[in-house]
Amino acid sequence: MSERLRITDVVRVQLRELGVAGDIEPAWSPGRVNRVVRGGGAYLEIRTDAGVTGIGPDAAPEVVAAAKPHLVGADPFATEHLADLLRHHAAGASYRGRAGIDIALWDLVGKVCGQPLARLWGGSRDRVPVYASLIRLSKPGERADQAARLREAGFQAVKVRIHHPTLAEDVDTVARVRGAVGDEMAIMVDANQAQSGADWQPGVRWDYRRAAATARELERLGCYWLEEPLPRYAFADLTRLTAAVDLPIAGGENNPALHEFRTMLTERVYDILQPEAMVVGGPTEMRKIAALAAAFGRRVVPHHGGSALGIVAHLHLVASWPHAPYLELLHDPPVGDYRHLFAALADPPEVAADGYMAVPTGPGLGVSIDPEAVA
Repeated sequence: MSERLRITDVVRVQLRELGVAGDIEPAWSPGRVNRVVRGGGAYLEIRTDAGVTGIGPDAAPEVVAAAKPHLVGADPFATEHLADLLRHHAAGASYRGRAGIDIALWDLVGKVCGQPLARLWGGSRDRVPVYASLIRLSKPGERADQAARLREAGFQAVKVRIHHPTLAEDVDTVARVRGAVGDEMAIMVDANQAQSGADWQPGVRWDYRRAAATARELERLGCYWLEEPLPRYAFADLTRLTAAVDLPIAGGENNPALHEFRTMLTERVYDILQPEAMVVGGPTEMRKIAALAAAFGRRVVPHHGGSALGIVAHLHLVASWPHAPYLELLHDPPVGDYRHLFAALADPPEVAADGYMAVPTGPGLGVSIDPEAVA
């Protein structure tokens, strides 16, 4: 069927806003308050002459306009060829632009094959454990209370944000969380020190000594990893830190290129890789990064996913990788509840009472857009 199937159009579809959940200040950008909206934005449709349509996260109008001449008339199964074309013609310097297109192409391939992507990619798991990724920095006592509530809701793992003004405050936050959940939850810790590719970003900026001292304290508290403890391209100091402590060091969410992950592996910059589909360009590149990690015996835990469809793509990827222990899910209720992000889906995945999320069994991504959410 792929020999006859051809792409006929690439369309951005607008979504209605379904309500405002409230405002939240993310730890990675102190002083900036984000409004959390249920629904809204847009998504992509890649249409074919067989009437089968693939869906993916939104891309900028100029990216879609640049990509369309290379996609219309093409075979959607030629994912590697199309990824190369988009890399050179559609995205320019931005890797983010082509990720939504790549996800929509894979959704289309899965639908034509009649298989969910996790199975198409060789996965054997039908559900994966989720960790609740907290959004706010907040106060130590409040973070402990939130972690306890998440444990009661069934989550088996939680990620706490730090980078308070002092090391003592950071350690106090994690210690209180540990005291609130005991050994019943894995605790990941994120310093968010790699947000900017430059030398400055909002909030406290760590040096090697602060990172090493923090890592040793978190190791004492039995944490699962320390994430992004130094700037994005401080590869030499990150390698030094990874060698100096037993606590796993994680990162890579904002690194866009395959060769960067190769360097992370050969130089042992991180113990755990955290590529982001919306940054590296979609599942086509994500699967290469995961294969490299497997060759080096390293774990992969993808960063967030950006949008509802991006998270679902990550869910299928994690289910297909034996060396991926968790799926990240931004979840800091009530305002930062993950269900707000899934509001436009007709059949959104949910976290079960045991902290697992089932992999959709329908073809492709296995989810659909609620017609009522379309503008």
